[in-house]
Amino acid sequence: MPKYMFSGSYTSEGVAGLLAEGGTARRDEAARIAEMLGGTLETYYWCYGDTDFMCIMDVPDSAKIAKLSLHIGASGTFSGKLTPLISVEEMDDICNADIGDFRLPGQ
Repeated sequence: MPKYMFSGSYTSEGVAGLLAEGGTARRDEAARIAEMLGGTLETYYWCYGDTDFMCIMDVPDSAKIAKLSLHIGASGTFSGKLTPLISVEEMDDICNADIGDFRLPGQ
């Protein structure tokens, strides 16, 4: 099943909600959302610095996880980044893939 990392930073509105609900509530909501999309939440962490949180989800449908990311971005409560994760085995397949002949710019 495809894996995605979602990370983000809260706006002042999002921080107010976090302070009111606590960190466990946000993790539980991420798990609920992953299950709603037919997947699972693998892990959820809080961070210091530019990123406030990150989670890894297994979600079978790339369109649904991308739409979730768009809705979250439109909410104004935090800015997020959705990153597809590639396993070692998938990278081996990528490295061995035959993509045919093509010409790079300037060649």
